[in-house]
Amino acid sequence: MTYIYGGFWQRFFAFMIDEMILTAIGWLLFLIGGTALSLGIQTREMIFDEEMFLGLSLKYVLLYQFLTGLLSMAYFTYLHGTMGQTLGKKILGLKVMQETGESMRPGLAFLRWVGYLINAVCMNLGFIWIAFDGRKQGWHDKIAGTVVIRAEYEARPDLWTKKPLTKEGISITKQAFETGSSNGSVAQLVEHRTENPGVGGSIPP
Repeated sequence: MTYIYGGFWQRFFAFMIDEMILTAIGWLLFLIGGTALSLGIQTREMIFDEEMFLGLSLKYVLLYQFLTGLLSMAYFTYLHGTMGQTLGKKILGLKVMQETGESMRPGLAFLRWVGYLINAVCMNLGFIWIAFDGRKQGWHDKIAGTVVIRAEYEARPDLWTKKPLTKEGISITKQAFETGSSNGSVAQLVEHRTENPGVGGSIPP
């Protein structure tokens, strides 16, 4: 089966939706953690000086960064590895699969997420690469051997196939209406057309 690859802007907006979801969850964790830290300090009746504040703030920020990174890894690895779609991709009608056409696996999804980190270190050049690649693959796709397709064409392969009348079919139809239906009805003509379809194009609109 042939697939249509997801375009750069589709993937960009899908990724932005995922990032907004992760950011919202991250802020929720930040508020919960900050509240717990504040309550803990008040409970212990600690004397708060500037050095202690800076030390606790640094530890808290590092912990927050670690947890948000872990959340991102879990989100993309689990959803890509089990369903081939994050929430953003599902909304935009995209799906990740292997280059061979097989479904995703958690191990490949994790490797693909590691590619996200490489892209981030390289000033997101790996994401921009999608716009110029023939198969719309980013560096993370090439690392994991994956492609992103438009899911509606996987679910509806009939959308790929057009079967216009061939010249033979048109001449048969014209002849049938000129000579009448002495040798068969319109229903038989349709049956003949169904059994002998023309060769359709394989390029979608």
